[in-house]
Amino acid sequence: MSSEEAGAAGGRTRPEAERSLTDPKVMRAIAHPVRIALLELFEVMPTLTATQASEALGESPANCAFHLRTLAKYGFIREAGGGKGRERPWTAAQRSINVSTTGQPDPQARQAAHALSEVWIERSLQRIQRALAADTWPDGWESVVVARNSVRFMTPEETAQASAEIGEILDRYADRLHNPESRPAGALPVQVSYTAYPDAPPPGLPADDGTATDDLDDLDHPEEEY
Repeated sequence: MSSEEAGAAGGRTRPEAERSLTDPKVMRAIAHPVRIALLELFEVMPTLTATQASEALGESPANCAFHLRTLAKYGFIREAGGGKGRERPWTAAQRSINVSTTGQPDPQARQAAHALSEVWIERSLQRIQRALAADTWPDGWESVVVARNSVRFMTPEETAQASAEIGEILDRYADRLHNPESRPAGALPVQVSYTAYPDAPPPGLPADDGTATDDLDDLDHPEEEY
């Protein structure tokens, strides 16, 4: 989606659909916990000021303003118009950011991609751990927060298809990110984490005859699906 295409609410400019990173300098620029945290805030906030970021992250307004300017310098966010100084609103320039650790054009880019991936994974795991430690949930959410860790025997093509289908389901709700008016009553930002990777089978694993149970664990306690 073009960055010049107006959003449905308030005439805001919609962010571009996706940005794939290949420049090691750009990847190193966002491989910082505060900058990643700011990008996560933009997933649920149409606009964000340094003051608002400070309240959300527990960082100083000056520190948040510095990191916001850095994200803007490298094209991840842009000014939303209005406000001055730490009350200047910013908005996301992309809906999502894609970083590949295997398809980078040179060794420096691969190294930067791995470093960025490690920071992102560590923050994601910390967020999931905090969620698992929660002993209370908002009304109506106790029975719908789930965790599931499963094994399926699949080909690369089938895995890609499954991932695409999961993405299609989540895309049904994508417009709600940048169009608050479309969110129904009771809607909260829901984190959905999903990983898919080939696992080395144990030595001597028999051929699958279709009768074995392939769910390793379907947990009943509240957790995110990943």
